[in-house]
Amino acid sequence: MYEPIRTKSVHSMADEPQYPHRSREEELDIQLAGHLAALLAVTDELGLDEPAEAIAAQVSRLRGAPPARHAALTHADADALHRRALALAGRALVVAASRADTAAAILSAERIDAHTAALKSRDLVGAP
Repeated sequence: MYEPIRTKSVHSMADEPQYPHRSREEELDIQLAGHLAALLAVTDELGLDEPAEAIAAQVSRLRGAPPARHAALTHADADALHRRALALAGRALVVAASRADTAAAILSAERIDAHTAALKSRDLVGAP
C-alpha cells in the first residue's frame, strides 16, 4: 500500500554541532570572574590594596590564571568610583549566590558594605 522512505528526511535532526558547549556552571564562572575583574580595576583605582588582593585571588581561582591589573588611572571622582564599585559588587554577589560560591559571595558582600560605608560617610548613598 505504501512504499518505504528511501532517502533521509529533510526534517531530521542535524548531527551533533561542531562547536563546544559550556555548562551553566562554566558560564556563571566566566560571568562572575568578569564582574570581579571589573571590581578589581575600580578597587585598584581607589588604592585599596588589601581588598584588591582578595579580589585578585578570587579572579585567579575562577579563571585559573592571575588577572591583569589596572595599569592606567582615570583620575575619576572617588565618589563615582565607590558608586561603580558598589554596583559591580552587587552584580558579583548575585552571580556568586546563583552558583553557590560562598567565598565570592562573602567577598562581594564585604565590598558592598565597605563602599556603602564610604558613600554614607559623605552622605552620598541616595544621591544620583
